[in-house]
Amino acid sequence: MRKIYDYIVVGGGSAGCLLANRLSAGSARVLLLEAGGTGRGNIWLKIPIGYLQTMGNPATDWCFVLKENPHLNGRRLPYPRGRVLGGSSAINGMIYIRGQARDYDLWAQAGCEGWEWNSVLPYFLRHENNAILGGALHNQSGEVCVQPVRSNWRILDAFAEAAETCGIPRVEDFNGGDNLGVSYYQVNQKNGMRQTSADAFLWPIRQRPNLTVETGARGRRLLLENGNVVGVEYQTLDGVQTVHTDGEVILSAGSIGSPQILQCSGIGSPELLSEVGVETVHALPGVGENLQDHLQIRIAFSVNGVRTLNEMSYNPLWKVGMGLQYVFCRRGPLASAPSQLGCFAYSDDSMPAPDLQYHLQPLSLDNFGDPLHRHPGFTASVCDLRPHSRGYVRIASADPLATPVIDAQHLSHPQDRLTAARAIRHSRHLCAAAPLSKFVSKEIAPGTGMQSDEELALAAGEHSTTIFHPTGTCKMGREDDDTAVVDSRLRVRGLSGLRVADASIMPDIISGNTNAPTLMIAEKAAALILEDAVN
Repeated sequence: MRKIYDYIVVGGGSAGCLLANRLSAGSARVLLLEAGGTGRGNIWLKIPIGYLQTMGNPATDWCFVLKENPHLNGRRLPYPRGRVLGGSSAINGMIYIRGQARDYDLWAQAGCEGWEWNSVLPYFLRHENNAILGGALHNQSGEVCVQPVRSNWRILDAFAEAAETCGIPRVEDFNGGDNLGVSYYQVNQKNGMRQTSADAFLWPIRQRPNLTVETGARGRRLLLENGNVVGVEYQTLDGVQTVHTDGEVILSAGSIGSPQILQCSGIGSPELLSEVGVETVHALPGVGENLQDHLQIRIAFSVNGVRTLNEMSYNPLWKVGMGLQYVFCRRGPLASAPSQLGCFAYSDDSMPAPDLQYHLQPLSLDNFGDPLHRHPGFTASVCDLRPHSRGYVRIASADPLATPVIDAQHLSHPQDRLTAARAIRHSRHLCAAAPLSKFVSKEIAPGTGMQSDEELALAAGEHSTTIFHPTGTCKMGREDDDTAVVDSRLRVRGLSGLRVADASIMPDIISGNTNAPTLMIAEKAAALILEDAVN
């Protein structure tokens, strides 16, 4: 018998779980398809430090790898993306950052009507449940818990004091529209436990009779009839399935999955599709292009006279103590986000807004995923918030289950290499300030021998990792923008019955971590869909 739904949401990540909640709040029949599992019963998806066990684990991570990059000394960076209900909110750093008001105002000025800061702020507020901040800029009654980090470190406090002496203000809130300042981050946790998008939006309403959730259901391609999307073909352990809609299909498979499904459906660049043997059904050259990401330069220092996680992790008594602290108090290192302290600053006085973001960690290591150093150390990871480099996501064959080619092209733009050099100098400047310099004994990486712009750009290529913020591959834009994939109501251009609602629609990456903006996008998308259904 033919299955028909009002709405089919493809992808049960941060955006998809929220969309399933909002669209099923009435009588509409909603199907949510998630390629991964439920995640239920996996304790590492609850303990904040568990990201070390979930990244790189094929049960919870797609385990993508970026294309080799000459600007990163030929390295191929791992590219974790969540493969479970809740998506990347189940394995990310949990940091709650909205970005800058200027980001959204520039979207609107570029033709994305209704996406300026004052218009999107209510959609941030709609689901926020902030433990300490209220007023006009925050909500304390939504589904998404936003709470302070539950550990403090003297070395991080010293960095904050050093930043203040260098003119960077101590702030309480990074999310008021201008995030200049230094502060401990707020995170998506509930009493010391990670809160995923599935925890917030899906599990509380799982028994709604009009909501169907299928896991282990990977979107293959869209079903089209005369320019109208009428359903989805998807893969399960039982084989290929099809499902139909008399309303809309909403792609929320993320900046990798959404363009992949479009391309496998014959929607994209005719040249690319021809190369891989897919018939072009609808030409949209921007599909999969415009990939943007934040590259994080890991500047590590050895320290003395202060405790860090390095030496604690090798001490059996400290390890037992950290475990007991978490079990009985839900505090301490096991309750911590990967980065606890944040700082937003200017790389240069000519910048119109803060363009650097620090993720400060009370630990040091050679490379992401390696063992911690045995000596005390900390890392001042810093990224360029508004990179100029643009990459792509492109299918490598007509097989919808094949891994696509992902090339972020980090540091391919000259301005990004200059900003990287400035970022390293900025970090050195802060660490030389008196409140912190008394603890710093040596710059481990990249090392003080690197001084010129060219040397520092090379060092950035060697000592950097992505922060896993892929955006922009189904870009939102005005009608005369040939690179735009969706309009300001997130409808795929030239087709009916199809929208994209996830981080892929960002025309330009926002100035900060991307999970909170992705939830906002889904919240606004749900409102637009329901509004259009009435009209």
